[in-house]
Amino acid sequence: MAEFVKVAKTGEIPPGEGKAVDVGARRIALFNIDGAYHAIDDTCTHRGGPLSEGMVVGTEVTCPWHGAVFDLRTGSVLALPAPRSVGSYAVWIKGDDIEVEL
Repeated sequence: MAEFVKVAKTGEIPPGEGKAVDVGARRIALFNIDGAYHAIDDTCTHRGGPLSEGMVVGTEVTCPWHGAVFDLRTGSVLALPAPRSVGSYAVWIKGDDIEVEL
């Protein structure tokens, strides 16, 4: 059964930036896009680059290692060299807590 888990505070992620969080065995990248928070797997499906460290433009993040592009809302791969999408997670804001559904 899925549950929401607190992973960060809203003030920890400036607009247009990302942050990696460890939740159990998962490493998740959280992004703040103009006050809307999105969560995807932090590991690029090409060579494992940290998506939380990538460049954010609109609702897309570019992997800092080889340039694959992912949609922050869905985890869909938008540009090669990544062969497949990454997981995405529902996000719930409760006060100033960011919770992710696992």
